[in-house]
Amino acid sequence: MSSSVSSPATSRPSLLNPRQPIKALTVAFCLWKALVYLVIISCPGLGYDTSTSHLYHSHSRPDVTSEDITYAHLPIPLKFVRWDSIYFLHIAENGYLFEQEWAFGYGYTRVLAYIATALHRLIGPSGAARTAVVATALSHVAHYLAVLALYRLSVNVFGRDTATQRLICFLSAFLHIICPAGAFLSAPYGESLFSLLNITGFYVYSSSFLDNKAGKRLSGDVKLFVAAILFSAATAVRSNGILSGILYAYDALLQLRRVWCQRLSIDACAHLSVIIISGCVIALGLVVPQTVAYTTYCVDADVSRPWCQWLVPSIYRWVQGHYWNVGFLRYWTVSNIPLFLLAMPMLAILSRSSLWALDVAVPFIFPRALSGVDQASSSATTASLLLRLAVPQGLLAVMALTSYHVQIINRISSGYPLWYWYLVYLVSGNWGQTRPSLQASRTFTVAVRGMVAYALIQAILFGSFLPPA
Repeated sequence: MSSSVSSPATSRPSLLNPRQPIKALTVAFCLWKALVYLVIISCPGLGYDTSTSHLYHSHSRPDVTSEDITYAHLPIPLKFVRWDSIYFLHIAENGYLFEQEWAFGYGYTRVLAYIATALHRLIGPSGAARTAVVATALSHVAHYLAVLALYRLSVNVFGRDTATQRLICFLSAFLHIICPAGAFLSAPYGESLFSLLNITGFYVYSSSFLDNKAGKRLSGDVKLFVAAILFSAATAVRSNGILSGILYAYDALLQLRRVWCQRLSIDACAHLSVIIISGCVIALGLVVPQTVAYTTYCVDADVSRPWCQWLVPSIYRWVQGHYWNVGFLRYWTVSNIPLFLLAMPMLAILSRSSLWALDVAVPFIFPRALSGVDQASSSATTASLLLRLAVPQGLLAVMALTSYHVQIINRISSGYPLWYWYLVYLVSGNWGQTRPSLQASRTFTVAVRGMVAYALIQAILFGSFLPPA
């Protein structure tokens, strides 16, 4: 891989210099977070919704302690607790009291509840305000670790032997810092934790893939199982984490084909068993919360709820459809057209980058199907990993367009690495094999400027408790 595009990039200020990637990413992260923090706490008023104040004020919450009131006067709780984070904090403090609260990630609220309980034992009674401070700190730490995980994942996929490869890895991680999720990666939301778990899962999975190709079957299988645990935890935080299970379904089909076409061996069967068991572990991220809810509402409750009678009972599907009007094409109304327009740039990038990954991989899957294809544009290993990551991301885009509250794609896309690589591909010029075109470089520049502008505008609206969320 050529280093022809490294000179212009490395001539920039040291903040964007990939020669010391961890230091540069840390500085960039701190500066960006400080900017977002200042924007949010500078926002005037509570906006049109006063829900946050009811979590802290003693006249509305007689159980609020004096310590909690002290925490409430800090600039973090009042400004960072907006929209869904009100539910997250209420659930962390009180458990799932209302059926509709089951729409909010079980894994994330349990993490917050565990931290709140630990703090209660260490330093005495607390409340929603102190939990908000802790949750905000957790989001910052998780986001930073997700940036480092994305950098390590990029190294696994593209290598770092040349200046161009190092630039690719650095820029991909840098884009995660300024991604459109913006304020939601700083506030008490599950997006940061999901990004950390999902991207780290991809990193461990890619390490397993490399180990298996190198003949290190034992370490490869161990890492494959560890990645499944991370994906399962990510699924418990956000249900779309289950899409990462597609990696294991694909691997299972490939392994079944090998077992069928080649001589049956203990190693092949053992590897297939690890894949299947790992896939089941990922499914637990959905099954365990549903089992807890089923026990609460369908077994121990005096009156059974309608969803208890379903063939496959799912409280999550019930509350999303019944209370939040989530379902196939339900969001396709005239009044929601502005939200579709808001989400369209990210949907376009997710879709285009998924198709791009397939374009990269096809020559390696069907080497004779296309003539005149420059196969030097990527290694077979890179192509295989890009192919695996393209399907979950592409499905996420389709589901967001047809079945979600579409505007949330701007924040839940933060946990998927492929589209970051695609934007870097535009500016690196076919991974350094050719010089980037002027149009592609402009596209990258426009995308970065758009991300920064959107994140800052979003921070103003978020801090003022104004839509869209």
